[in-house]
Amino acid sequence: MINLKRFKFNMLEENCYILSDDTKEAVIIDCGALYDAERIAIVSYIKKNQLKPVRLISTHGHFDHNFGNDTIYSAFGLQPEVTAEDADLMDLKTQVEKLIGVPYTHDVPPLGRALATDEPICFGTHQLTIIPTPGHTHGSVCFYCEAEKTLFTGDTLFQMSIGRTDFEEGCWADMQQSLRVLAKLPADTNVYSGHGEPTTIGNEIRYNPYMR
Repeated sequence: MINLKRFKFNMLEENCYILSDDTKEAVIIDCGALYDAERIAIVSYIKKNQLKPVRLISTHGHFDHNFGNDTIYSAFGLQPEVTAEDADLMDLKTQVEKLIGVPYTHDVPPLGRALATDEPICFGTHQLTIIPTPGHTHGSVCFYCEAEKTLFTGDTLFQMSIGRTDFEEGCWADMQQSLRVLAKLPADTNVYSGHGEPTTIGNEIRYNPYMR
């Protein structure tokens, strides 16, 4: 059984998830920890629970999902992993200054391996399948644990909403196709998105007009 810890980070209230199991191995998804208290909180949780982080992965390259990568790199030696299509977005200094207009003063750690759909994310006795879901960005993905019927959707699918496609790297046609892919998952799949509260695939098919 997967143990799931959700953190809500930074000014955009981004959801970061830590997944672990009885082996204590853990995966960190979308570490958006920006403020000092947030950075301290995530490291403290990992150490307090004696977890062994083995992967630091991102659903996409936007800054609010990656602010805390330098903290995880410094504390645990993990390099952030994102798809090759979103690698350029991981230059947080350029991205933050371009979109927000303020200097980004934290370090940006070197990228690890590029996420590939033919390579599952393994930790302990569990694994996550990578589902390509372009639309919000060219390289957006979801992480799916079939054994636990659990899906991490980043900014592709939210409770009663979907991710924006009006950014430079967005595409509405791609988003529509990605949502059709997610709609084929079991209705009782639990959905943990990049912002907001959890939902299920069934609820989104029933109530989210973009999923029909």
